[in-house]
Amino acid sequence: MRLPLLSLAVAASAFAQPVTFGVRVGEPLTDFASTVQSALGSGNNVSLNQRPYILGPTVELRLPAGLGIELDALYRRQNYTETIVTANPPTTQTTTFTSTSADAWEFPLLLKYKFKIPLVKPYVDAGFAWDTLAGLKQSIRQTVETISSTINGAPGTTTPAFTKQGTGGFVIGAGVDIHAVVLHISPEIRYTRWGSAHFTDPVESQQNQAEFLLGITF
Repeated sequence: MRLPLLSLAVAASAFAQPVTFGVRVGEPLTDFASTVQSALGSGNNVSLNQRPYILGPTVELRLPAGLGIELDALYRRQNYTETIVTANPPTTQTTTFTSTSADAWEFPLLLKYKFKIPLVKPYVDAGFAWDTLAGLKQSIRQTVETISSTINGAPGTTTPAFTKQGTGGFVIGAGVDIHAVVLHISPEIRYTRWGSAHFTDPVESQQNQAEFLLGITF
C-alpha cells in the first residue's frame, strides 16, 4: 500500500511545479524588415514605419534541476506607405498613395536552464518560434495633377506585402533572472533565425532578428 501512495506523491509533485505568468516588453536590435529597392521604379517610393517596441504575455513552467519551459506571445506593429507616380502624357500624372499595416504575432517556445546562483540567476534558452500576420489593412488614395512636361514615372500596381500567413525559425537567448520579493525581473538578449522571409515585396522581412526583452513575472 505504501509503494502506490509513494508513487502517487512523486507523480503529484512532478506535475505541481510552479508556473509563473507575466509580460515581456522590449525593442528590436535589428530591423524587422527593409524596403526592396530593386522592386521600385523611378516614380515609386516606399517608406517603412517600424514601431520601436515589442510586448506580450509570457508563461513559464519551472521544472527540477534549473530547467523550465517558456511560451511567449510577442506583438509588434508593421506599417509601410507606398507612393507610385504614373505619367499620363502629355498633360497629367497620377499619384497613388497606399498605406498598408498588419499585426505581427511571434510565438517562441523555449527550453530554459538557470544556473544555481542565489537571487540573481543567469540563464540560457533555446527553442523554436512561429510568426504570423493578422489584421491586414490597406487604404489607397489617388490624385491627378496637371503637368507641363512629360514625367518619366514608372507605372505600377499596389501590392500588399503582408499577405503570407506565417514562418518559423530557431531561437537562442541569454539573460538574468533577478528575484525581487514576489517579482522576477528578467532582462534578456534573444536571437532568432527565421527559415524564410515572412514577406518579400515591396518590403522584405529580415531572416536574422535580434532583440532586447525585459520579462516581469509573478
